[in-house]
Amino acid sequence: MTGEKVTSASLLGPMPVWRWQVARWATFDDCAAALDLTPGELSWFADAKGWNRRAADPVRHYSHRWIPTASGGVRLIERPKPRLAELQRRIVRHVVEALPVHEAAHGFRRGRSAMSCAAPHAGRGIVVRMDLEGFFPTVSARRITSLLKLAGYPAAVAEALAGLLTTAAPPDVLATAPDGRRDPARVRMLNNLAATHLPQGAPSSPAVANAITCHLDRRLAGLARSLGAAYTRYADDLAFSGDSLPLHRLLPGVRRIVTDEGFRLRDDKTSVAAAHQRQRVAGLVVNSTPAAARADYDALRALLHNCARTGPDAQNRAGHPDFRAHLLGRIGWIAASSEARAARLRALFDGISWP
Repeated sequence: MTGEKVTSASLLGPMPVWRWQVARWATFDDCAAALDLTPGELSWFADAKGWNRRAADPVRHYSHRWIPTASGGVRLIERPKPRLAELQRRIVRHVVEALPVHEAAHGFRRGRSAMSCAAPHAGRGIVVRMDLEGFFPTVSARRITSLLKLAGYPAAVAEALAGLLTTAAPPDVLATAPDGRRDPARVRMLNNLAATHLPQGAPSSPAVANAITCHLDRRLAGLARSLGAAYTRYADDLAFSGDSLPLHRLLPGVRRIVTDEGFRLRDDKTSVAAAHQRQRVAGLVVNSTPAAARADYDALRALLHNCARTGPDAQNRAGHPDFRAHLLGRIGWIAASSEARAARLRALFDGISWP
């Protein structure tokens, strides 16, 4: 015996070293209590054993819906059921919002928008756009756990929180993936969905993705700065611009950093546009001041006209669950750069008869 006094703290192990202003949940039980759960309920929702993906549909934590993408692929929307969604919102408020997010990130942030993302690239000689492949499904529970451990959470707490924020698609859901573009990207998507990943459809996923990509943004911003370029990111959309860019250094440099950070570029989405070509960032044309493209305005005007003529159900070909909110969101998108156009669209919207 050494004669050292044994305390309850020494039996529990070293105290956490906290970084950032996250909620200080030092034990699994602390985490459960803070979320108004019993430890058993926390284990059930976190689903560390992966049983929920094999459970019958009524007791699954998520609902699932496949939707087509504009590029000919498919996307899985995974919506948490109400109680889990509320837990995810609490974790965002108490934990995720305290994690660092880089200034280059403009998507899903209060006070930021597609307009603020596009503005630094307006009127530049060259605009380069590159997209990340499978943005949300690429982010695994393991990556989130590592970030939460860095914030100070013990392994048991970090793993439980990551479990609440991620899911794995059930085999029967993956088996119903619609036919679409069949290529290696589709195989990677299905593999990522089968593993634990950030669900597209959860209220917490955008904020978590921004925190996970902070180091990626820091490195890409550093590369851009060294080449005299501006850099911003809106979700999976990376944008670089400058009056003169050394593309032979920028393009391979971005690819190297993206790969190092565990992501992958979509080669079919990389574009380089000079000033005499249409330059777009985050869906906005940036040749002069950022603005929605005239084609986008015309397409939405035609859609609203048809909704008023034949009814919104007949025009909801993509199966949006809340088509009314979808249309209002698209009108808001136009309003960000032209209130006059938005007013004309709202007048058409007001003429729609909703069931």
